[in-house]
Amino acid sequence: MSSQPELSLLIPCYNEEENLPVLFSRLESVLQPLNLNYEIVCINDGSKDNTLKCLVEFHQRDKRIKIINLSRNFGKEIAMSAGLDYTKGKTVIPIDADLQDPPELIIDLLAKWREGYDVVYAVRKTRQGESWIKRKTAEYFYSLIAKISTIPIPANTGDYRLLDEKVVKALRKIPERNRFMKGLFSWVGYKQTAIYFDRFPRYGGKTSFNYWKLWNFALDGITSFSSIPLKIWSYFGLFISFISLLYGLFLVLKTIISGVDLPGYASTIVAILFLGGIQLITLGVIGEYIARIYEEVKQRPLYLIRETYGIEDDLSSGFGVRS
Repeated sequence: MSSQPELSLLIPCYNEEENLPVLFSRLESVLQPLNLNYEIVCINDGSKDNTLKCLVEFHQRDKRIKIINLSRNFGKEIAMSAGLDYTKGKTVIPIDADLQDPPELIIDLLAKWREGYDVVYAVRKTRQGESWIKRKTAEYFYSLIAKISTIPIPANTGDYRLLDEKVVKALRKIPERNRFMKGLFSWVGYKQTAIYFDRFPRYGGKTSFNYWKLWNFALDGITSFSSIPLKIWSYFGLFISFISLLYGLFLVLKTIISGVDLPGYASTIVAILFLGGIQLITLGVIGEYIARIYEEVKQRPLYLIRETYGIEDDLSSGFGVRS
């Protein structure tokens, strides 16, 4: 039985064949001088290109590179959760395969861990290669979730961070299906600190995150870590009711003083449409929470594994079941 690795790198992969050779080359350049025992756990999240074939070739050259091939595309959050279930290191560092997060930062992450920190998250000073719209929407999202969430979630922070093994064990106990990992990393607590870096443009290939996926990702974050949207519409309903009461009293007084006026068709239609729109928005907000409750109560496995390479047989159950 081999000794426990000091470091486990966790790499979710979706259509990353163009980036993998450069990624592994840079990782080797960083890790070789450190002279530590490590493993690299790659999760192939239903890639449609030759990502799996490329990963297997690297595994055959270096047995420290291990592969979990999921049965289909489950999404990055689930792929990371699968990787966390199978890593064995004293520390775990999730890192993207597109090289936007520089592997050279691993040295600084480990240095902070040795100072006694349990979580060391990497904060982006700059976001190169991203459009102005994407940068601003990210800024607004982090600003919003900081205001409505009871859990402080660091702004401009992705999944690139170091996690001590006790933090990983805590994350494995979380059974929820709708997983906003950035929030979960903060929710577990422990001793956390930040380091800062410049995020680079994607090395190759195209990102799978379009604006629609980012919108749904933001909804997952908000609904997972705040009930404020539900409360807002309750207060707004009370406000509308109060305004309606005042308006009703105004009409009664006006009728007593000036007599009955001919009702206005336009104002009636506007009021009906306005209140109808408010009701539909309210139902939509409630529906978002109900949909997530529905996903949770079905109790489906988080993920299914088709095959593994280099993962011990006693760990490879093939089901991401959490109790």
